[in-house]
This record gives sequence, structure tokens and C-alpha cells, in this order.
Amino acid sequence: MPSSPTFAVDVTKDHLVFSAAHFITIGDDLCERLHGHNWRVAAHVEGDLDENCYVFDFIALRDTLQLLVNQLDHRMLLPTKHPTIRVERTDAEVVVTYEDRRWVFPKDECVLLPIQQTTAELLAQWLGEQLLKGLETGNLSSLTLKVEENFGQWASCTFSLSSDT
Repeated sequence: MPSSPTFAVDVTKDHLVFSAAHFITIGDDLCERLHGHNWRVAAHVEGDLDENCYVFDFIALRDTLQLLVNQLDHRMLLPTKHPTIRVERTDAEVVVTYEDRRWVFPKDECVLLPIQQTTAELLAQWLGEQLLKGLETGNLSSLTLKVEENFGQWASCTFSLSSDT
């Protein structure tokens, strides 16, 4: 006897991209140069069918994700929870230091993220958390948010959801 079917919806579009700069640290002594990517995002949701026989409305998922992507586009992504990267905001600027290196950015061109590193993995987690805040998730069992840093290089974060989320 076959098991119960599982239903899912995937959304990614050519416009669900953001161009943004970042840098990360590797190990105790390596800090990448400032560089940028044309990041792309995708969302995958699983769950029960609702009264309209939808797992989730494609358009609502796409539009909510687009609002998040727009916040990151053409910005400098900075982690605020890194143990050795210091991020300080003034009225007009963001000053970032790591060991003997120092960068100064216009405040309105930065996004300060409450994450340890601006890796694709942690960006996927942050975007997924933000997406969940903007969705009605009553019939969903999981959300996977994927971030493509470079063509063919994806990171993802999956959230298990209870049916009463």
C-alpha cells in the first residue's frame, strides 16, 4: 500500500537575486578581501494541502521573498555577532575593524545582520527566519531556504515547522 503523498512548492525567479558585498574570516588568521556576489535565493515549502488544494500560494511566497531580497540588494553585508570583527555605527557611517584592517562605509549602504559570518549558510538561515515572520505557515511542515553564492554553489537551511506555527 502506498504511503500518503507529500506536497511541496518551490519558488525561485530570475529577479530573486541581490548583488551585495561581504567578506568572511577563515580560521584564526585569514580574512578574505572585500568582494561581492550576485546572490540568488530559492524557497522550498512542504506541507498539507489547504482548502484550495495548495501547499502555499506561489505568488505570496515569491512576493514575500522579494521584499527580503530587496533589502539586501546593492548593500554591504556585515555580521554583528562575529567574535573578532567589530562593527560600529555612527550617525552617517559604519566603521568595521578586524585586527589591523579598517573599513568605513556609508551607513545607508550597509545591512547589519545578527549573524556570526556572512556565509551563504548563515544568510540562508537569516533569510529563512525573516521569511517565516512574514508567512502564514499553518499547514506547512518545513521550509528550506537556499542561497546561491556563485553559479552552482548553493547553501541551504531547513526549518521544521509544527502544524500550529
